[in-house]
Amino acid sequence: MLQRWNPMGMRAFLLVPAALLCAWPSQLAGQAKVAVINFQEALLSTADMQKESAALEAKYQDRQEELNALSAELQELQAKIQGATGAELAQLQAEGQRKQITAQRLSEDLQSDVEFDRQNILTAASGRMREIVQGLRAEKGFDLIVDSSGVLASDPLINLTAEATQAYDAKHPAN
Repeated sequence: MLQRWNPMGMRAFLLVPAALLCAWPSQLAGQAKVAVINFQEALLSTADMQKESAALEAKYQDRQEELNALSAELQELQAKIQGATGAELAQLQAEGQRKQITAQRLSEDLQSDVEFDRQNILTAASGRMREIVQGLRAEKGFDLIVDSSGVLASDPLINLTAEATQAYDAKHPAN
């Protein structure tokens, strides 16, 4: 004898496996080991980055001093302009404009060069730090390490920032 089609029974038959599939990822998430790192802090705290920062500052110190001297000259010109009249005033203003344009160009060139070097240093060091973090993830058995910049709250015990800095310094000592 043929049984009648029961749409309610079929719905229950399909819903039970669907419910199990939906519950399965949440059970996996409860077992996942997650850690947090402040990537920027870990990277910038390394001895390597401290050394690179000092080297970058030293590299551009002469140009910064030149810019500071030009700024002081502009201030002196400004003071002279206050008491000048006639032809002297016009000459001082023209000289001030030339120096101001020179100062602006020097400043923009300096800023551009520093930013270019800084970006190259950060790109190289970030790659090395990512290798360190990946090594820590594998060593400690974490499934996921997230940057603390996107985390609202976390347990300090799962923060790997200091450990990442130490591991970086051990693998890439600043010479």
